[in-house]
Formats: sequence, structure tokens, C-alpha cells
Amino acid sequence: MIEEIRISGLGVIESSTLELGAGLTVITGETGAGKTMVVSALGLLLGGRADSGAVRSGARQARVEGLVASAGIAGLEDAVDEAGGEAESGRVVFARNVSAEGRSRAYAGGAAVPVSTLSALTEPLVAVHGQSDQHRLLRPSTQRDSLDRFGELDPLLADYRALHARLVDTERSLADLRGQARERAREADLLRFGVEEVAAVAPQPGEDDALAAEEARLGHADTLRGAAEQAREALSSEHGSPDAMAAVAAARGLLDGVRDHDPEAAGLADRVAEVSYLLSDVAADVASYASGIEVDPARLAGVSERRAALIALTRKYGETVDEVLAWAESAALRLGDLDSTDDRIADLERERADLRARLAAAAAALSTARAEAATRLAGAVSDELTGLAMPHARLTIAVRHQPVAAPADPADPPADGLEVDSTWVRFGRSGIDEVEFLLAANTGSEPRPLNKGASGGELSRVMLAVEVCLAGTNPVPTFVFDEVDSGVGGAAAVEIGRRLARLARDAQVLVVTHLPQVAAFADRHVVVEKASDGSVTSSGLTTLDDAGRENELSRMMAGLAGSDTALAHARELLDLAQEEHGAARDTRRRHESRQRAS
Repeated sequence: MIEEIRISGLGVIESSTLELGAGLTVITGETGAGKTMVVSALGLLLGGRADSGAVRSGARQARVEGLVASAGIAGLEDAVDEAGGEAESGRVVFARNVSAEGRSRAYAGGAAVPVSTLSALTEPLVAVHGQSDQHRLLRPSTQRDSLDRFGELDPLLADYRALHARLVDTERSLADLRGQARERAREADLLRFGVEEVAAVAPQPGEDDALAAEEARLGHADTLRGAAEQAREALSSEHGSPDAMAAVAAARGLLDGVRDHDPEAAGLADRVAEVSYLLSDVAADVASYASGIEVDPARLAGVSERRAALIALTRKYGETVDEVLAWAESAALRLGDLDSTDDRIADLERERADLRARLAAAAAALSTARAEAATRLAGAVSDELTGLAMPHARLTIAVRHQPVAAPADPADPPADGLEVDSTWVRFGRSGIDEVEFLLAANTGSEPRPLNKGASGGELSRVMLAVEVCLAGTNPVPTFVFDEVDSGVGGAAAVEIGRRLARLARDAQVLVVTHLPQVAAFADRHVVVEKASDGSVTSSGLTTLDDAGRENELSRMMAGLAGSDTALAHARELLDLAQEEHGAARDTRRRHESRQRAS
């Protein structure tokens, strides 16, 4: 709910503050006093186009501020916080500056934001109905949403949307699998070839290192054996040649000869004895090694061939045989996944068929309920129009389906088509229905879309009738009607006032009017007063007390304040409105009491 609007430098308004509250607030004043500037100010807060021509003559800029009570408005404070602003004590300040040069700046919760962000934040808070405004209810999506709220179709819509979301996910998964079928088949062929190639060679863990060592040994068998035989001869000669064993034995004998004369010499003799034993063992091992080396060209060829096969694998699948074996294991698992794609596609196709059948049933139920609600809402709005000086007007609500071509293969349905009751129709997140409000303004005329079938004044009254019928179901907390009573007078004007008062039982309503019959129903009456210093005209906003209301209503009826006859008529109007006004106040108090209790 808007608690306060501050305006400075806008049109004829130099500086004014409009305090608002729950219920019905009317704004009146003489022609040219600037009544519609309040609506223009709201338009700026809603992100409307900035016009430097609206800046007051001599002012550097126009500024509009709106103080909004955020309590009870779901998500508003979070949205403002996300935009960089903040709420204070359950209130948010929105503002818009327009310079005389045409530059515009917007603010939300104290933070500068793009105008588009300001619009996104405030547009759900206010519905403006004026002869030159883009009306919320002219949008097809809003008309459908309004019909759903009127018919209390949220459970049916929720069931439908849950199935729709599942179908979208299923069809996306199916499309991904089918779209990747060629790539997956190519990948499977490559993996299968690689796995079979590795299996054909059948490498063993660590085999590449072992074969490399064996190949080196077989390839140098002659050299290795020659070196081993020479080493054995040097250690222990079989031909009486000087060798290491003989030299060590001589050293041992010399030290043993003197061991009794010095313990240290004895220790050295013992160590040389150990060396002689070690040399004997090494000589035997070298002799054994030399005798074990054989030249085997056949085995060398086999090892080389085997190594070549392993190297071919390591060039493709890993640096080592162990890495090749790890690749083969993971490739086999991936191949299993790829080979199961056909089964997965078949499962998804069955799931899609089931979801489409269930979605078609849900869509049909939702469409039937919408058609029934459309008949009731159209009748209720038409009845309201009779009391709003449009006795011959008739509102109809068309609930249509857009057909799509039937698929050549029923197993491959179109993504945007759904078969409902043996007919293929377009569907979306909100069902299969296209909802449109149509108006026949006169007897015998064909119903036409609202923005084509009514004048500005008639359209405003249609909007009022619709809003009255939707009262209590519309989430918008504030409604603004700019001269909704244009071209109306007498009893019809009283009915407009009565309906505005009824609408104000469930929402905040702000009305700019020139009819006393409408103004009499107000909870709060604000007059725009014009003053002039001879060169500059300025307007201010004044909230009237009871006596002030009588004077203003008499002025509106007679064209001059203070007329006894006009005052008497004003009192009659106020008495007439009092009953409706009291009922609205009682309803509002009960609503506020429930809010406090919750």
C-alpha cells in the first residue's frame, strides 16, 4: 500500500505531499489545477517515459517519491535488497528524478537503479486505469490470470504445470539423446575398436618394463658373456694367470705371519680373510652368470615383436601398459553406457507418452473450468456495466484453442502440440487456452477486443467493472482510476462511486474525478488547489475535513462554493454514501484485524 506521495517541480505542482491510507481516496479540483499530475507522478514511479516538458517552469528538475508499506507484499523487500536498496521499518521509498534537460534517474530503497528495475519493482504494486494508459487487463496473459483467480483454478493450474514441467524435462532429455545419437555411435565404434585391440594383445601389468630388460639382455648376449668370462678370469684364473684371489691370498699370508706381534695386524689379517671369502663367492657367481648367458635369436625376435605390439598400444591409449589397461577398463564401462542409449530412449519415449496423456487430461479439465468461469465472470461484469451507464454493453470472454497440424508419426509428436480430445492444439506452461476479453458496447454490435471495442471512458468503466468482480482475488494492492466517470452523470455516477467504494474494501483505491457523486463515497478527499502570483501558477494538495468536503462537493455541483442548495445536495450525497462507506470500513477493519492476528 502507498502511504505517501511527495511531488516537487512537476507540472503546476511546486511542492506537495499526498498522504494516503487504506480505502478510497478521491482527488478533485478545478479544471487545470493539476489533478492528473498525481497520476503522472505515479506513472513516473512505475517507470513511465520521462518528459522534460513536465518539469515545472523555472525548476531544475521534477522529483516524485513514493513511500510504500512493504508489509504483506510478498518478496518486495527481498527484491529491493537484491537491487541494492533497503527497507526501513517495513517501508520502502521509491523515487524518480527528471531534469529539465530530460535526464532521468531512478531510486529504490535509497539506491540508484535503472528505470527498468524501478518499473519491475513497482509495476506489481499499482494498476493504473486511465484513458491514455496501457492497462494491465488488456494483456492476454493478465486476462487469463484474472480468469483463473476468479474461478479459483489454482489447484487445477498447479497440477497442470507440474506435469508440464516434467514433460519439458523428459522431452529435453529425449531430444539430447537423439541429437547426440550420431556422435554417440561414432564414440562407441572408436571405443569398441580400442577395447578389442587391447584385448587382442592382452598385455599384463608391468610387462613392458620386463620385456625391455629381456630384449636388452638378449641383444647383447655375446658382449655380456665375454665380459663375465674376463671378469671371472680376473677374479680366479683357471690358467695360472695372476688373479685377484692369488693377490688376496698373498696379502693374507703376510699379515697372518705377523699377527702375533700386533693385535692391529691380526685384525687386518682377519678382514683380508673375509675379502678372500667374498671374492670366492663373487667369482663363483660370475662364472655361473657367464655360463647361463645363451644367444637365442628366436627368443629375441619374439620379445621384440611383443614389445612392438605393446608400444603400438601405448602410442594410442597411455604412456605405459598399466595406463593402457586402465583406459581399457574405463572404456569398457563407457561403452556399456553408450550401448544402453537405445534402451534409455525407449524408456523416455514411454514416459513421454504417459506424461502427454496425463497432461492432456489435465489441460482438458483446466480448459473446461476456464470456460465455465468465463461465462460467470462475463455475466458478472455485464451486470456491473448496466449500473455504470452502459446498459447495452455486453462482455464476453473467449476461451480459444490454437490448432496445430497433426504429426505424420503419432510416436513423434510436435514439441508445441498436444492431442486433447482427439484434436491437436498448441499448449504451454499455462495450458491450451488463449483467453481474450471482448466487448460489444452497443446492442447488435459484434464483440471486439477491449482496446478496439470501447472509447476511453467506456474502457475505464469496463476496467472498473472487471476489477470490482475480481475484488479479493487480485494481488495488486493499489488501483488508480483517472476520470473513470468521463461522460457519465446522475444515477450512473452514483453507481460508479458505490462500486469504487466496494473495490476499496479489499484494496487501496485512488480516483481522480470531477463528479460529486463519486467523490461522496471517499474515505479521504483531497482537493488540488490552484494559486497564482500573477506570473507563476502553483498547485497544492489539501486533505479536506467534513466541512471542507461539503463545500467542495457543492462547488463541484453548482460551480461555486457556498450555495445553500448545493450544500444541501452535498449533504444528501454524503448521507447516501455513508451506508456503503460504513460497510467498507467494517470490512476493512475485519481484514486488518485478521492481518494483525496472523
